[in-house]
Amino acid sequence: MTLAEIRDWLKTFDVAENYYIGRLENKKEKSLGVYDRARSGAPVMALGGIQNSSYDIKAVSLLLHWNKNARETEGAAQALWDSLFGTAHVDVPSGAHIQFIQPAVPAPVAVGTDDGGIYEYVIEINIYFRR
Repeated sequence: MTLAEIRDWLKTFDVAENYYIGRLENKKEKSLGVYDRARSGAPVMALGGIQNSSYDIKAVSLLLHWNKNARETEGAAQALWDSLFGTAHVDVPSGAHIQFIQPAVPAPVAVGTDDGGIYEYVIEINIYFRR
């Protein structure tokens, strides 16, 4: 599963006005960025090798770059969080299949403001998907 596939799937939630992978271009308000997150441990592999493994895990950080209102930004982050969890057995627009989403943190994490005073939140998730 690629970051682009995840970004395109998140667009169906209609949470943000702008969606990015890898980096936020032009730092537009009400943006959602999708980033790879490092994982530790061994890769997912069934007995008999990778060809027998039915799923993998994509570790992702979502950066919600919202506006200059802390309350609205927190509300947008919580709305996204609420939309993600409970998600299971979903086909994304590319045809990939998400088995389920596991949070890597207990709630959206406030990371303060950028240089322009725009509030930001990070949500870290593990996406379990079919190979």
